[in-house]
Formats: sequence, structure tokens, C-alpha cells
Amino acid sequence: MPDDRAVIPALAADQEEMTVWRRDIHAHPELGFEEHRTSALVAEKLRSWGLEVTTGVGRTGVVGTLRVGNSTRAIGLRADMDALPIPEANDFAHRSTTPGVMHACGHDGHTTMLLGAARHLARTRDFEGCVHFIFQPAEEGIGGAQAMLADGLFEKFPCESVFGMHNRPGLAVGKFSSRPGAMMAGGALFDITVRGKGAHGGRPQSGIDPVMVAAHIATAAQTIVSRNADPREVAVLSITAITCAESYNVIPHTAHMKGTARTFSTPTMELIRDNLTRVATGVAAAMGAEAEVDFRIVFAPLVNAGDEFQAACDTAASIVGDNRVNRSGDLISASEDFSFMMNQVPGAFINIGQGDHDRWGCEVHNPNYDFNDEILPLGASYWVKLVESQLAPDD
Repeated sequence: MPDDRAVIPALAADQEEMTVWRRDIHAHPELGFEEHRTSALVAEKLRSWGLEVTTGVGRTGVVGTLRVGNSTRAIGLRADMDALPIPEANDFAHRSTTPGVMHACGHDGHTTMLLGAARHLARTRDFEGCVHFIFQPAEEGIGGAQAMLADGLFEKFPCESVFGMHNRPGLAVGKFSSRPGAMMAGGALFDITVRGKGAHGGRPQSGIDPVMVAAHIATAAQTIVSRNADPREVAVLSITAITCAESYNVIPHTAHMKGTARTFSTPTMELIRDNLTRVATGVAAAMGAEAEVDFRIVFAPLVNAGDEFQAACDTAASIVGDNRVNRSGDLISASEDFSFMMNQVPGAFINIGQGDHDRWGCEVHNPNYDFNDEILPLGASYWVKLVESQLAPDD
């Protein structure tokens, strides 16, 4: 645990109230671009604390702006709001009341920590400049960050730098982790449609079997990472499904394949895209069939900028001590669409320890997951101290 004196005392005193907010959001989860209740709750609280509030940014996103003094400096702090299409298996009082939907990734906690920081900074105003509190919808793979950017996020709310934070099960409470440069993988989803010629299962010579074509494409695709990608680059290509008509005695006319690719650099992702298209169409043509590839990059690699990475880690160290901040954490194969914001404005992302034992070690995207309310004051303190250090008044 961090030294109690390092967590801002006023935020420690706010823990009970922040827990109420967090559990209310948890009990009422909303999927991406459907966060109407959550957005309204966020906007109402920000307005009540005197912030300028803009709603409808990227459909259901909210931006709260707090200005102090005449400085033109500005930074952005981002939290995500959406839940996942997972039925909750927990039975505590604040479990989801929405069938088939739950906060299984801690976005309820992320939203609450940033709200706690916004209220505290509105009370103390111990900085000079502008803070944009960015509450993002639809982080879970359906384009929330891109929607906010397309809506002119950084044109309407200019920022010198942007910062994000995520809880990390398995990392002890009171610890933080990040890494310089590439930290989280870019992610792509793909669909391959193979068109052959349907036939009777007993007369395969009269058709072109798309199932066999798909099987050969799946096998050949595994050479892309091993034989086309630079072996010094980390990359994953997975075929996760092959589907077609379900019958014992019918060779179908089409087969459908889908899967995912993960890389830590955009050029490597583009290499996989180009070679997957080459392999699929080439193998299909060689077997007398046709293949069409739909390759969609849904997450860019998350790459920490040097100065912002240093600022994020130094802020965490000021709270918990440098020995409890891992500045060379492992590469993370999961993805985070905050990366698209960081592609436009220099930024940094950091993980905050959720807990490494008992229920708090439960991985995200699990029906038994819950956010650890113990870390709410710690996360809010991180945000406050980051603002105070980045926007310190000139002497």
C-alpha cells in the first residue's frame, strides 16, 4: 500500500462517496455508444462543480473543461465509460441490473477516479492553465476514440499532451507500471470470404470445395509471421473461426473465416494485412476458388512519448515511491484505443495496481471481475498530482 500521507487526504476522505458513484455506474452498465445514463451522470457532476461541459462529443462522449489563470497551456486526461456484453456472475448488491451487460474491465472505476480528480481540482484550483477531462465512449473495439477525434476533439479542446490510466489485476495495490515507447499492441480484425462451387458431398469432383480452400489458407497464413515479419518484431496472427453451411452431405458454395492480428508497430500490421490478402487470394486462385479479405485495423499500437512517459512515472513515484513504479513493464498484447488520441497528441498510459490476490486478481473481461474501490483515492490522487506538476504556476 502507498503511504497514507502520500494519497491526498481530501481524496482519502472522499473514498466512501466515490465508491457510491462507482457502484452506481457498475450497477447500470451501458455498451459502447449507448452510455446515455453514464454520460448524463458525468455531465451533471462536472457542471455541479463549475466546469464547462460539452456533451455529444463522439456521440456519447463528454468533455469537462477547467481553466485557472491566464496560461495558454492545456492537457487532457482521459477515462473510458463503456461496459462489455458479458453476463455478470457476481452476486453482490451492486451487480449489473442490465441483462447480458457488465463492467468487466473497470471502466466504471476509471470514470470515477477522473471524476474524483475533477472535483478536487475544482475545489483547490492549484494549477495554472487548462485541463480537459475526456470521458470517452465505446473503447471496447467499436471506435469511440476515433469518433471523438472525428468530432474535432483536439480542434475544440487543444491539448499539449494527453494521459490515460487503466487498472491492472495481478499488480499489487500501491504499484504502477508502464514502459517507454511501444506498450500495448495494435489490433486488427479480419474476415475472409471463400467462394467455391457447391456440390453433393458424394461427388466432390463436380464442385470446388471452399472448406478445403479455407483450411489451406489457414495453414499458409501461419507463415506470414514466421517468414515475412521481421523476427525482432512481436506479432500474432490467429484464425479464430471457419464457418460454412452445416450439412453432412453438402459441399457448400462459400466458407467464411475470421481472426485477429496483433502487432506493436503500424508497419508490421500493414505487412500482415498485405500478406494475408496475398496468401488468401493466391491460395484460392490456385485451387480454382476466389477469396475476398476484409482487414480492419481497430486499434493502433499504443506508444508512449518520452516526456509524457517520464511525467506519468514521476507523478506515480511521488505518491508511492520510485521502487513501486515499474518503468520497464512487459509488452501487453491487449489493445487500447486511447492509442488513436496519442497518435495526434503526445501522451502516456500507465497501469495502476488493482490487487494481486483474492478477488482483485481476477482478470478483466471475466464475468467475476469487479473494480477494487480501495484504489479510487490513489488513482484520483495520481490525476491531481499529474495536473499540478504539468501545469505548475510560473514562479
